[in-house]
Amino acid sequence: MSLTGKVAIVTGGSRGIGEAVSRALAQAGAAVALCARRVEAGAAVAESIAAAGGQALAIQADVGRPEEADKLVAACLEKFGRLDILVNNAGITRDGLVLRLKDEDWAEVLRVNLSGAFYCARAALRPMLRQKQGGRIINIGSVVGSMGNVGQVNYVTAKAGLVGLTKALAREVASRSITVNLVAPGFIETEMTAGLPDGVKEAYRTQIPLARFGTAGEIAAVVAFLVSEGAGYITGQVIHVNGGMWSS
Repeated sequence: MSLTGKVAIVTGGSRGIGEAVSRALAQAGAAVALCARRVEAGAAVAESIAAAGGQALAIQADVGRPEEADKLVAACLEKFGRLDILVNNAGITRDGLVLRLKDEDWAEVLRVNLSGAFYCARAALRPMLRQKQGGRIINIGSVVGSMGNVGQVNYVTAKAGLVGLTKALAREVASRSITVNLVAPGFIETEMTAGLPDGVKEAYRTQIPLARFGTAGEIAAVVAFLVSEGAGYITGQVIHVNGGMWSS
């Protein structure tokens, strides 16, 4: 499963699932432009990829701002000359029960998690269409986008919205051999879940038939397949990777 000659952008690429995806795509041969809000963190991952023989560039951008999504794609094109793969992974949380949720926390999560994916997809499609060689867009959703979760109405809404974005966009660009899919992780061992109290972790674990949290590497493996030539007939799909916690 070689991605040699391909160029990928991974948003939120400096840690957790995004870092694992960046490393997996680079290992398969792709040049990777990894986007992060903190350029130092992104640079460290890019340097590590380069030290292992890969090609990587760290770009600082707030994907929830359309002009910065455009600049992200422009920087990638300036460095690598093309764009074949976009992985929309950037996301934030601002948890709270509905009656206590601040308006700005609702708006900020949707701005980054949902609008950011739209802005990046729109910016990435321009070079993909000009190249006339197809392309791959992967949105990283969440199991809670399908099943809901208490105290995360903003996050759940954004992730559910990504499902609609994926399906609509997949139909819109299919005639140009560009596929669009969504990977919906369950509970994954990342910095985000590491901060959960032990009791909460155990409560979630009891809901998972495989009786464990997943790893970022397991999500990255699914993404790497979906952006490969072997997945060329898969589009508009939601791929659940959650240890059996949810199926649809």
